[in-house]
Amino acid sequence: MSSKLKKAHLVSFIALALNIVLVKASYATDFVQFNIDVLDLDDRDNIDLNQFSMPGYIMPGTYTFKVRLNNESIGNYPITYYQSSDVHNQSEPCILPDLVNKWGLKPAVFNALTWQKNHQCLVLNSLPGVEAKGDLASESLNVTIPQAYLEYRSETWEPASMWDDGISGVIFDYNITGQMNSSYKHDHKYYNINGNGVVGANLGRWRLRADWQGRSNHSWGNTSSSTSVNAFDLSRIYAYTALSAINAKLAVGENYLNSSLFDTFRYTGISLNTDLNMLPPNLRGYAPEVTGVAATNATVIISQSGRVIYQTQVPAGPFAIQDLPSGISGQLDVEVQEQNGSVQNYQVNTANIPYLTRPGQVRYSAAIGRPSDIRHRTNGELFLTGEFSWGVSSGWSVFGGSINSENYDALALGVGRDLDRFGAVSVDFTQSFACLPMESMRTGGSLRLNYSKRFDEYNSQIQFAGYRFTQRNFISMADYLAASSNHEDINSSKELYTVSLNKTFGDGQMSVYFNYDHQTYWNASNSDRYSIMASKYFDFGAIKQVSTSLSAYRQVYNKHNNDGLFLSFSIPLSSSSYLGYSLSATRDETINQANYYNTIDNKTSYQLSAGHSNQGATASGYITHQADSAQIIANASYINNEYVSFGIGLKGGLTVTADGADLHRVSRMGGTRLLVDTDKVAGIPVKGNGPEVRSNRWGKAVLADINSYYKNKIKIDLNRLPDDAEVTDSVQQLTLTDGAIGYRKFIVLSGQKRMINLQSSDGGLLPFGAQIVNRNGQETGIIDDNSLAYISGIKPNEQMFIKWSGKAQCSIEFPAELSDDSEQLTLTCEAIAE
Repeated sequence: MSSKLKKAHLVSFIALALNIVLVKASYATDFVQFNIDVLDLDDRDNIDLNQFSMPGYIMPGTYTFKVRLNNESIGNYPITYYQSSDVHNQSEPCILPDLVNKWGLKPAVFNALTWQKNHQCLVLNSLPGVEAKGDLASESLNVTIPQAYLEYRSETWEPASMWDDGISGVIFDYNITGQMNSSYKHDHKYYNINGNGVVGANLGRWRLRADWQGRSNHSWGNTSSSTSVNAFDLSRIYAYTALSAINAKLAVGENYLNSSLFDTFRYTGISLNTDLNMLPPNLRGYAPEVTGVAATNATVIISQSGRVIYQTQVPAGPFAIQDLPSGISGQLDVEVQEQNGSVQNYQVNTANIPYLTRPGQVRYSAAIGRPSDIRHRTNGELFLTGEFSWGVSSGWSVFGGSINSENYDALALGVGRDLDRFGAVSVDFTQSFACLPMESMRTGGSLRLNYSKRFDEYNSQIQFAGYRFTQRNFISMADYLAASSNHEDINSSKELYTVSLNKTFGDGQMSVYFNYDHQTYWNASNSDRYSIMASKYFDFGAIKQVSTSLSAYRQVYNKHNNDGLFLSFSIPLSSSSYLGYSLSATRDETINQANYYNTIDNKTSYQLSAGHSNQGATASGYITHQADSAQIIANASYINNEYVSFGIGLKGGLTVTADGADLHRVSRMGGTRLLVDTDKVAGIPVKGNGPEVRSNRWGKAVLADINSYYKNKIKIDLNRLPDDAEVTDSVQQLTLTDGAIGYRKFIVLSGQKRMINLQSSDGGLLPFGAQIVNRNGQETGIIDDNSLAYISGIKPNEQMFIKWSGKAQCSIEFPAELSDDSEQLTLTCEAIAE
């Protein structure tokens, strides 16, 4: 081993030894005095070990520390140390009120705190058992607080005082799908492009948003004239903010009524709603699910009152869309655009779970405004609505609400009961009073019953069992508005049944899901929709985890049946691929196909299919890729002598802030996201709740798979770092409010690592043990007894500083072109100008 490397190892050994000594010495109050006579050094005068002599001592000044509360990170904060007035040769951190607010102390505990230095610094001993210890080596402040002082928190949730409203910025989120079809049989071609998304800005705690949607359809051929349809709308413009003190959301602008009692309608005004997402996860609400079966590669569009809520592309077979916003209620319109040109249309009722509230708590919502349409026109008179649910006592809840305007009123009252092991049930009655043009007062009632139960002993669950009976003269606010402004006939609802069941058998190797909706009307045909999905895994000889699934549906309206069935069977070839068979059948067509599915990595998967239909040979392909900048879907289908079709989908976003910008994937349109700063270093792998992304050329990455009001953990994969990068602290966590643009910075040391010969401006040696730091204050090396140092993070033209006696004494600057590693580099430490 060379003498230089021996010295480098000696320096590292001494530094480690000193740290071990200090750990043991930290339990004592005496200073540590090092005997440098035991060191075999020529120049003992140029040795600076003062920084190691006082256990726990940090020189007065301001440092950027990662603050840990009971071993959990709560972010990076500037911490100022000042000389202690009580203990000689000791320093204390000044902990500001803004940082204390992030600790989640109980109100009575917070009010008992005492402060000093003009109420700017916490007196640590004002609470027994509270400690705050700084650690320069890890650049952290470790705060220890007895659990009894803290508000309720769990592994995934923390109190409102610790929530982060994020930084200001602008966003543009998009979801665009395109499809092109060429029909051989009818010599007809068409393409369609559908898009929707959110554009907006964050200003402090406020979120400004505009939902947009557009479509472009064009068809042409020899047998028909060409047609084009183009449309673009800003379907909703609004702003909202979180009121964490009362667990509510305040919204202003165009909105849809969010109610557990009344059917939704669009309005322009102001609303205040209890936000269940602010509660611990086990107390939160329900998000609707939309299921169906696609006969071919298809585009699924879900809308409500003309506004597109969700769209995606799915491969042939059953689909289940489970990531719709939890605030959606009422009836949803589902459109499945098949690649063969056919379209399925059906409706899904988002039934409510029993409206229960914990004992002593109140859930509420209120709104005032005027009804409006998607063209931003207000119509109808001013209305006021409000509702509540009160947890009266153990198991019982009382709820009610009303809508009031000049010519329409509705009043609802109900009661809910937690039946313990028998589930939960609620019943409510709504009475409406409406004055329609050219009619006398119309009054009617509607009775509703909801039941939910999970049977753990049978691995099954009745998700919803709902029944609603409505009198002929009952009219909802949405129907009243349609009849008043457009003079539309009202299809008066009579009875509505909705049931959703699922059951898992044995050890989870088989599951069954069933859904049934039945709707009758006083003056229109009945409608029914049944759907069932079943899947089973089993072993076939030496072949493990063979799977089979069956999905079927029937939709009945106006005595017309629309049926579909999908059967599949697959054999795993490896942990990431399988070979299978599928049968897809509708009333008009049957397709048999062999399928091959493979996952290339955790970001890319594809499916290839070939088979036969009524028309002849078929072939199709479907691929998805989770790129750092967007989610990409591409598909193609072919049926002999029938058609060939191609489709593509892009889903992503752009987030721009004063701290950086990035193109990224999107989880929820306009939703919460996190800007990660990797200290201007590109290619750093960052992971949130989904697949990892790498920071862009400017060292920025946006994670959009962040959950609101949930303790999110952000990690850097140390095993996949670039060769010239180091990260000392690879994990951070935070809780963001809804719609926030969070910001977190990871300190990344990037650059070459070299043994450097250092000298003073007069050619002499620099003190042994002196620290080398970069402009960010990161330690990059320690000087040995011959003024040599192994330095990390070297970049061309980089300036670093040499510190001893508690401060920077001189600086070095690296050349624009760094020589080969084998060539010795000598740098002179120049005095720092005053």
